[in-house]
Amino acid sequence: QVQLVESGGGLVQAGGSLRLSCAASGFTFSSYYMGWFRQAPGKERDFVAAITRSGGTTKYVDSVKGRFTISRDNAKNTAYLQMNGLKPEDTAVYYCAGSGPFSRWQPEDQYEYDYWGQGTQVTVSS
Repeated sequence: QVQLVESGGGLVQAGGSLRLSCAASGFTFSSYYMGWFRQAPGKERDFVAAITRSGGTTKYVDSVKGRFTISRDNAKNTAYLQMNGLKPEDTAVYYCAGSGPFSRWQPEDQYEYDYWGQGTQVTVSS
């Protein structure tokens, strides 16, 4: 049974930090590149960050560059999103997703992802 379980969300003041985790099971984690997306109330789900299978390459949406860091630990089957300098506009439900071994490296494209987590809420107060 494939599972992606996000954790680490919560309420934080502007300027604060959170670390999201995405625990994977039921598939060969190291064969999947991983992405983080977010969906704010009333908006579409948007790309945030992604990391290649080996962790050697990352990609970020411009609005989080320099503040967020994506990483992974293939030994622990877990992906992370370290979020620093949080802003109220970062408030959203954050989802992790996995893209399979034969997929193209087009991390902003949601249709490239095979598996999705249920999401974790991040709320940043001003």
